[in-house]
Amino acid sequence: MMRETAEKNNILVSPDNGESQVLDLEDFSLYNNRELSLLDFQYRVFEEAQDEDNPLLERLKFLSIVGSNLDEFYMVRVGGLKKQVASGVTDLSIDGRTPAEQLLAVRTEAQRLMQTAHEYLYTTLIPELAASGIRILDYSELTARQKEEATWKYEQTMFPVLTPLAVDPSHPFPHISNLSLNLAVLVRDELGGERFARVKVPRPLSRLMPVISEPLKIKVNSSTRRVYSFVWVEQVIAANLQSLFPGMKIE
Repeated sequence: MMRETAEKNNILVSPDNGESQVLDLEDFSLYNNRELSLLDFQYRVFEEAQDEDNPLLERLKFLSIVGSNLDEFYMVRVGGLKKQVASGVTDLSIDGRTPAEQLLAVRTEAQRLMQTAHEYLYTTLIPELAASGIRILDYSELTARQKEEATWKYEQTMFPVLTPLAVDPSHPFPHISNLSLNLAVLVRDELGGERFARVKVPRPLSRLMPVISEPLKIKVNSSTRRVYSFVWVEQVIAANLQSLFPGMKIE
């Protein structure tokens, strides 16, 4: 049972044991930070990806939801905090943190979540998918035949829509649009001069490129199952950057 005391912003708490306690509603320790609470929710979504009672592809979907939620979190919540810091705002949040302190706490917690999720993808989900006939490969894992196919698809479907943007005195750092996938490239000309460039991956391109499977089938339990193989599209682009920067050395 709770009732207000005569003092403003205080409440009298009467637990079941009968020992009354006065709580100061302005005590920062009573509250959770809103931004950190949103990150706590992402951990609960991540737990669904770890739940082996869920179907394998559903677990992969939950992990992708964590990634998309973090994208939105950084666009909206972190973007708002950065604006407050830039404007010199020092007002305290409900848990007693300045915007700068919240940014630091959010960065620490978000990095931990992203690292944990990344490790889980590569150490657990991708091996389990491979055992079920769905192989998500790094470019370095491709066979010569698969690399040949990936290069052909790059030349036919990717190269025509890629536009590298160099950064120099006449071309300032380009605007990076929200939710975009970009490659940062350092190139060197014949005279040794270095130049930074950005290659934006167009949204219509799927993040995973299908490639021919080798082998075509595997044994799963007592049955034979077809194998489906994919490679990350940004790795295919990175392997063919020379076509975008002729005469330049890719660092």
